Amino acid sequence: MVKSVLKSLYDFDKKYMHEHGIICGIDEAGRGPLAGDVYAAAVVFDEDTVIDGINDSKKLTAKKREYLFDIICEKAKAFSIATASVEEIEEINILNAAMLAMYRAYDDISQKLDINYVLVDGNRMPKQLNHMGEPIVKGDAFSQSIAAASILAKVARDRYAVRLDYLYPEYGFARHKGYGTKLHIENILKYGPCDIHRKSFLKKILGKQKDE
Repeated sequence: MVKSVLKSLYDFDKKYMHEHGIICGIDEAGRGPLAGDVYAAAVVFDEDTVIDGINDSKKLTAKKREYLFDIICEKAKAFSIATASVEEIEEINILNAAMLAMYRAYDDISQKLDINYVLVDGNRMPKQLNHMGEPIVKGDAFSQSIAAASILAKVARDRYAVRLDYLYPEYGFARHKGYGTKLHIENILKYGPCDIHRKSFLKKILGKQKDE
């Protein structure tokens, strides 16, 4: 039996499907960390697809997200996960890089499907996305397709952070996933930033060290 919160997420998408046809939900993960690429995902479901337990990725445990990741990939009509690099984040800023990653995820799916309408989490659409659609603030709490995209993006980025841990073990990426925890900041101050750090995010941290 479908849980009430899920029924609401499913019904939200169903309304858009009846109005527009094929819809695509898009979300990103990793705008806040001090290091690493920013990730995004796009997901399209058939109208009759309902996934039990799906919700905003931030409200789920890591174990639950991992479990749902495989189910979403199996049941989605189409999905894509894309990134924008640290270099791109530094060049165009994190907001624009996140928008670029979201566009790349959408663009990959649009090569396979004729998408009629796009639902993007947040308060703005990627400027590269010249398509019918709308931004939805806290969309991952309302839309099944956006919530699914948030899970794919979050899990993919967490797995990426674990891989970074093997390359740069002194920073503890597997534990903090690149976010500005006390441990991470202490390690940055001890070892200095590495190639994967977002230098523009470290100005206050490194500036404080110089002042001391």
